[in-house]
Amino acid sequence: MTLPVKDRFHLPEGMIYLDGNSLGPLPRGVEAAVSQMITDQWGAHLIKGWNVDEWMAQPIRVGNRLARMLGAEDESIAMGDTLSIKVFQALAAGLAMRPDRRVILSDNGNFPSDLYMAEGLIQLLGDRYELRVVAPEEVEAAMTEDVAVAMITQVDYRTGRMHDMEGITRAAHAAGAVMLWDLAHSAGAVPVDLGACNCEFAVGCTYKYLNGGPGAPAFIYVRPDLIGTAQPALSGWLGHDAPFAFEPSYRPASGIERMRVGTPPIIALAALDCALDSWEGVDMAELRAASLHLSEVFIAEVEARCPALTLVSPRDGAQRGSQVSFAFEHGYAAMQALIARDVIGDFRAPDIMRFGFTPLYLDEGDVRRAVEILAEVIDNRLWDRPEYKQANRVT
Repeated sequence: MTLPVKDRFHLPEGMIYLDGNSLGPLPRGVEAAVSQMITDQWGAHLIKGWNVDEWMAQPIRVGNRLARMLGAEDESIAMGDTLSIKVFQALAAGLAMRPDRRVILSDNGNFPSDLYMAEGLIQLLGDRYELRVVAPEEVEAAMTEDVAVAMITQVDYRTGRMHDMEGITRAAHAAGAVMLWDLAHSAGAVPVDLGACNCEFAVGCTYKYLNGGPGAPAFIYVRPDLIGTAQPALSGWLGHDAPFAFEPSYRPASGIERMRVGTPPIIALAALDCALDSWEGVDMAELRAASLHLSEVFIAEVEARCPALTLVSPRDGAQRGSQVSFAFEHGYAAMQALIARDVIGDFRAPDIMRFGFTPLYLDEGDVRRAVEILAEVIDNRLWDRPEYKQANRVT
């Protein structure tokens, strides 16, 4: 197919949206799908919807749609809860698989919430474990025989630096460790083949490149041969083998449903289910090639026109996800000035201006126009206006 497919999304007139790596735009049809669910299912059927409209099956049915995008088998992904919850579940299950080891390995490019969840789990387990955080390029060398779980985000949320999933997973397994991947900045952005990777666990969110909407449900993947034995840790009633038997003690479901925790977010799942329709006919290899082209154009144009900005993303596209980041001393204010001119990116402390490239709705003309506006902001010191220096709660 030919990219982009802009007609599949609601995009405000004149806006150049370079922030799909933080929150994807609204796919067409989602409003109608959610309205129909609210009116014809919740409104008309009320509690009968759990059976009549098969709400209880949604977390696995939608998970199967996502599995096909990520090279995973059906019945290996469950949807629901938040990404932080799924990190906690997968990490706890991984530690239980290596009871004689005491190290959780991660890197300093990991998203802080993953590290926070690891710290909290360590405290709950009586401080018997160590969270060992190394530089991204040191991960493979740090795969020593005391590592229980390697918890790595494939694409660095700040710089877009991308790890070699298969290579690092092989290194983890050679050291006897469990491999847990966070795919928050990978799913829908770069080709992912969980089957070929052979990792034990993967988690991710669906509101970035998958366009599921703010707060869209997260997912957890468990390698099929481990599904029947992985320990859920968060033993919620919907992960029980017979939740409506209301047994006094927990007995995990035999399949991936054991990784469910609480009541699924049915309205959010309806939105995500429809949002996944916007991927119909999209080839991930084609999408990746288009993403790299747009990124390369952006890097070349910014470096030619805005020398005050310094590239902090890898220059080699093969080592980069679908985002590009530049450092600038006044990055926050410059980004606010850009946003005021309808070029939407975002900022990550201390000085990183972050731009996402999604070929589903961006073309080369958008990228070149965005750089023109960025150059105006920098050359004319528009970032120096007081209104752009006032810190918002969300950057």
